[in-house]
Amino acid sequence: MAAGGQRNPIGIEPVPRSSQSSKSAAFRALHERPGAFVIPNPWDAGTARILEALGFEALATTSAGLAFTLGVRDGAAHRGQTLANARAIVKATDLPVSADLENGFGDRPETVAETIRMASAIGLVGGSIEDASGDADRPIYALGHAVERVVAAVKAARSLYVPFVVTARAENFLHGRPDLDDTIMRLLAYEQAGADVLYAPGLPDIAAVRAVCKAVSKPVNFVAGWGSSGFSVEDLSNAGVRRISLGSALARAALGGFVRAAREVRQAGTFGFATDALGYAEANAFMRPTVRRRSITGDRNAGGRP
Repeated sequence: MAAGGQRNPIGIEPVPRSSQSSKSAAFRALHERPGAFVIPNPWDAGTARILEALGFEALATTSAGLAFTLGVRDGAAHRGQTLANARAIVKATDLPVSADLENGFGDRPETVAETIRMASAIGLVGGSIEDASGDADRPIYALGHAVERVVAAVKAARSLYVPFVVTARAENFLHGRPDLDDTIMRLLAYEQAGADVLYAPGLPDIAAVRAVCKAVSKPVNFVAGWGSSGFSVEDLSNAGVRRISLGSALARAALGGFVRAAREVRQAGTFGFATDALGYAEANAFMRPTVRRRSITGDRNAGGRP
């Protein structure tokens, strides 16, 4: 059985409750202390270990980063793939992990609630639910339905053995609806519905960020590396932001280096990119040591490097 007495529907063994409880408490404490903290977004176990080693205090998954590793467009990964990726990240580090749960993988509030329970069952201590529908003709859910979905997420979270931080996302600015007043109205409704953190990705400037933070009383998440990238942690903290995520920015930065290197090789026939590459020993040192086991044939290197 998973946390809160829920059976794990995707067949992934749950983490010990004591470990998950301590991570949950640490995650909540980060939102309660003064100023803003940065929660970067790894896209696999290896990048999660690197971010932990660099001193970050919590991690969040990225739907786009996962999609790129699967070779599909953002939004195409299904719930099982998303939770399996999140579970790999949870297992790779001792940090609290929150997940990008997109729109909860379904329109119905009941589906959103099920997704929250499944997320907790694999060791996550938080997750975001967006009000984007995935329907190009009606990209944003009607406010009443969007609120019902947040209520369902919060109700599911409150029923769990381990506290779970629900982040409610207002997606107007990402879907051709740059209406700040409507965005604030939605965030206020989601706050009233019980969301723990509020998030409006794509805000155009620091004035809009400040307006959102002033309008609500719950912690506000801001995504850096999307649109306006000239803000510093200090700028955002002074505007009232409590949490700064990076979305797909780190994944895209890594892909940028990859594409530049590949183009150099293909177009120039040179290998100068290797000068700036992370050294093999340093990259290897970030990863978890593996105890090599002797195979049944006696080959100590079976399954390892040749």
